[in-house]
Amino acid sequence: EVKLVESGGGLVQPGGSLRLSCAASGFYFSSYPMTWVRQAPGKGLEWVSTIDGSHTSYTPSVEGRFTISRDNAKNTLYLQLNSLKTEDTGMYYCQKTETLERGQGTQVTVSS
Repeated sequence: EVKLVESGGGLVQPGGSLRLSCAASGFYFSSYPMTWVRQAPGKGLEWVSTIDGSHTSYTPSVEGRFTISRDNAKNTLYLQLNSLKTEDTGMYYCQKTETLERGQGTQVTVSS
């Protein structure tokens, strides 16, 4: 059974930083591309970033501010969020890219 557990969210001021983590189990983590998606209040899911091997990709609004990475030895996916903006507020989910399975999410709130 695929299990994804996100953590690391919180309340941060504009310009601040957070590091999100996603602990994965139930599948051979290192073999699969992984994705972060987010959902702002009242809006649909938005793709944020994907890591596939050594290749990473980002939605334009976070390019240069967010960094996706993974530690295959720890079965953990990360998302470093820097220079946060109020529009980054939302629930962040890690997702198994090919099957769209995702965890329960972690809340990021950017507010002064």
